[in-house]
This record gives sequence, structure tokens and C-alpha cells, in this order.
Amino acid sequence: MPRPGDGAPRRVTLIPGDGIGPLVTGAVQQVMEAMHAPVYFEAYEVHGDMTTVPAEVIESIRRNKVCLKGGLRTPVGGGVSSLNVQLRRELDLYASLVHCFNLQGLPTRHEKVDIVVIRENTEGEYSGLEHEVVPGVVESLKVTPNLYGNLVANTAAGIAGGTGVMPGGNVGQDHAVFEQGASAGNVGNEKIVEQKKANPVALLLSSAMMLRHLQFPSFADRLETAVKRVIAEGKYRTKDLGGSSTTQEVVDVVIAKLD
Repeated sequence: MPRPGDGAPRRVTLIPGDGIGPLVTGAVQQVMEAMHAPVYFEAYEVHGDMTTVPAEVIESIRRNKVCLKGGLRTPVGGGVSSLNVQLRRELDLYASLVHCFNLQGLPTRHEKVDIVVIRENTEGEYSGLEHEVVPGVVESLKVTPNLYGNLVANTAAGIAGGTGVMPGGNVGQDHAVFEQGASAGNVGNEKIVEQKKANPVALLLSSAMMLRHLQFPSFADRLETAVKRVIAEGKYRTKDLGGSSTTQEVVDVVIAKLD
């Protein structure tokens, strides 16, 4: 049930995407329904082999202001533009946010990792932003262009536990699209899709970010806490985290851990 601080119910545009996308977005839908989150999804079929993002999808995101998105397959060669890039430019989602942090119960070489990577999202290497490092100064903020910001995000995710558990999103002045943080274009492979063993953790945590953005803090806390409990216990994990669980098994135990 809503608690003090939670806002009015909101409609969110949903793009399941390609490959593992429908699996992980379906996982989010199940968890949202289980905890009665005041979020209503407006789903649209968008696939990476399309030449452009359908106008009705753009209109939906403009109307709803928020979108949850699975991965879209990026075409290689042929002069076809990535739909991911089209979305960012059309909606002026100028900042990519990736939060990389350690999860209790998930062994990593480095501890106490907590890094937020904010990278330029709509321009390339010639945005005119210069950065000078002054000797002897310890920096907690790094300014990077698109390419290097992407490399930093993927590296930070690897240090903290892997791209499959890192949340993120793309934001602009008026709109926000939430998706897996690092390697957001990941659509998995055919075997993972057939076995239904895609890791839903990253998108579940991205959904918690989305809930906070929508002014539903109590629901965001419940979701994030449940996911962290499942990871900490270590009984249910997908293959990329050293386990053998299916997507549905992870979803079921996350729902069971909801307060």
C-alpha cells in the first residue's frame, strides 16, 4: 500500500525489446503487481531491426514522461541507425546514469565500491568540453565524453559485480528511460532465451530507481531491499552470477522477500 511520500498512480511506457528483454521486463511486471505498486504499463513492440522508433512510442513516452525498456538489438553495418540512439536524441535524454555498487553476498575482488557514472548521451567526442587534471588533487568527479564514459561504466560494473546487477537510466529535462545500467543494449543469446535464465536483477534495481523518480520511495525501498536479500542469501542466482536459477525462480523468491 502507498505510504507517506508516495505520489499518485502513474502510467509508464514499456518497451520489452529483443532477446531477453521480454523475460526481464516481464519479471519487473510480476514484482510490481505483487507489491501493488501504483504503476500502470503501456506496452509497445519495438525491435532493433526496425528502421525507426514508431511515432506512437515516442508520443507515449512524451505523454507519460517515463519509460522502462529492455535491450534493443543494435544492427551491425548496412547504415542502419541504432534505435537506442534514436530514442535518446528524439527525447533529448542527454545524461546516462549508471550506479555501480557492491551487493552483499556477491564476491568481488574490490570492496566498498559505490560509483555513479554520468556520461554525455546525445553528443559524440566533439561536444567542446575540456577537462584538465591538476597534479596533487584527488578527484571524486570525472568529466568524460560519451565514448570514455561508456568504457568507465562497463569497467566499474565489472569491478562491482557484473553488468547483470547494475541499474541505470537515461534522463533529460522532461523525460526518463530506465534500463539495465551497463551494457544496456544486452539482448543475451538464444540459449539463455530458450532456457529462460536471463538475469532480472539489473532491471529490477533500475525499476527501483524509476519508482524513486516517480515519487514512490516506499515501493522503491521494498523492491531494492527484496532484491538485495535474495543476492545476499545466494540460493537463487542466474548463471552469470554463478548459479543455475531461471528468471522465474529469481522472480518468485524476490516476491517472497517483499515486506
